[in-house]
Amino acid sequence: MRFLVDRCAGRRLAEWLREEGHDVVESLELGPDPGDRALLHRAAENDRVLVTIDTDFGELIFGQAAAHAGLVRLPDVPAERRIALMNELLERHRRELEARAVITIRGERVRVSRQPS
Repeated sequence: MRFLVDRCAGRRLAEWLREEGHDVVESLELGPDPGDRALLHRAAENDRVLVTIDTDFGELIFGQAAAHAGLVRLPDVPAERRIALMNELLERHRRELEARAVITIRGERVRVSRQPS
């Protein structure tokens, strides 16, 4: 899969995704933080699932109908748990991500939301 990993999600997660064979770009590689809307646009434009801990992207997608190529939100997930949770997510929800779902993990709860029509 193709991912854009937000700087807040961590370099270790991006490196692990690469080791697993995914095509990964880190937002740090793109220069200064362009802001949430521009980052989401760039991910959509390049057909990349955006991975973040930031909750603002939900408002952009569901409140403002911003285009996206899928989103994984990991709010409140400690850095040391992100890799294990992403591994589980990819095992259980890969098809949903490929279908551009928005997936939020809070604690042990996984919420899968479909792209707004």
